Amino acid sequence: MKKALVIIDVQKDFCEGGVLPASDTFSLIEPLNDAINWCVKNDILCVFTRDWHPVNHASFIEFGGTWKPHCVQGSEGAEFAEGLFIPGHSLIIDIETDSNKLNTTYSAFENTNLESKLDRLGIKEIAAAGIATDYCVRATVLDALKYGFKCTVLTDMVRAIDVMEIDSIEALGEMEDTGAKLLTSEEWMNVS
Repeated sequence: MKKALVIIDVQKDFCEGGVLPASDTFSLIEPLNDAINWCVKNDILCVFTRDWHPVNHASFIEFGGTWKPHCVQGSEGAEFAEGLFIPGHSLIIDIETDSNKLNTTYSAFENTNLESKLDRLGIKEIAAAGIATDYCVRATVLDALKYGFKCTVLTDMVRAIDVMEIDSIEALGEMEDTGAKLLTSEEWMNVS
């Protein structure tokens, strides 16, 4: 079965020092790089998603949205986190590229071609890592399950916003209850 590692929104604006930071994100880079290198050696596709907003995106407060401007196309904040390894043959999926289209669920599948690209490549199973457990990771995993992909959440390689202290715990529970496996990256690599 063809697999992919989907690394969700590991961008400077979502890391410490960014506009909308999740917690403890710098500790993600080394284990992510280990998993990415393992995927390269084992012919597992690496998919990187990134918020890629126009400067006047409808999700921004000044245009009627709820978020501070973040991950603006071409800005430093939209860049992948410092030190994150992006293999040359990776698939990069840009999210929210149209100023008038809102990604209301925060899923990497919404308003993108991610599903069709994975289907075309014969991918049947994904492992999800990245930022934020309680927003984009949760929504992407739930959509992946809805579209028929087998899905694993790499619990040591996700980071949360946790507006409410239990948000990430509830998100992990919801993903598991919907059909996702919860494994550490080491457990996933041992069974893949």
